[in-house]
Amino acid sequence: MINIRNATEIEKISKACKIVKETLEYVETLIVPGVTTIELDSKAEKFIRSKGAVPGFKGLYGFPATLCISVDEEVVHGIPGTRKLKEGEIVSVDVGSFIDGFYGDHARSFPVGKVDELKAKLMNVTKECLLDGIDQAKPGNSIGDIGHAIQKKAELNGYSIVTELVGHGIGEKLHEDPQIPNFGKPGYGPKIEPGMCFAIEPMINMGTYEVLTKKDGWTIATKDGKPSAHFEHTITITENGAKILTL
Repeated sequence: MINIRNATEIEKISKACKIVKETLEYVETLIVPGVTTIELDSKAEKFIRSKGAVPGFKGLYGFPATLCISVDEEVVHGIPGTRKLKEGEIVSVDVGSFIDGFYGDHARSFPVGKVDELKAKLMNVTKECLLDGIDQAKPGNSIGDIGHAIQKKAELNGYSIVTELVGHGIGEKLHEDPQIPNFGKPGYGPKIEPGMCFAIEPMINMGTYEVLTKKDGWTIATKDGKPSAHFEHTITITENGAKILTL
């Protein structure tokens, strides 16, 4: 069942989204060569709790941390640890918050110091994929229109879509109906209506679309070891189209 949210519920989701937006803005200032991923995680958790919220991911499905931190060939769900970030890497940071009974969800990919042109382009195109998908999230369209727009932009640039992982509805649960694949056919899938709230999150690979799960049981990485980028916004659907709550 896809929930249609009232104004009060959307306001609560917006509150959670403001916190994750501010968290990633804060984390961005900390991303420098030499910082450990667990340092980023610890500071992000303190920041979220200082806002009166709790980390949305920590403990969910057994995940042990506040942030998912995924570096270079890692796609998503990387567990923070003692790894030090290195100049030229790209790092994708995904964060959730939970406050007043509702979730917010947001992800961005960041350069560590200076990155080469190939990685910079991958991040830019992935962000464009997200915005193209959001443009299609409007009343009268279908979920397939979102995925089709994302897929089209990625493949025109020679990239591949991670097909095993999807965006999702969001509200009292982090993951709600509908699933929102980053590929699709126009006009297919559930119809989009005002009041729906989605987390749209393209995961775009420089090489193959194929992924594997690392030994930690969480971290998803590209099979060919080439870089991947990840951007995510939480949105709500209005009569006039999508409103980005994590912008």
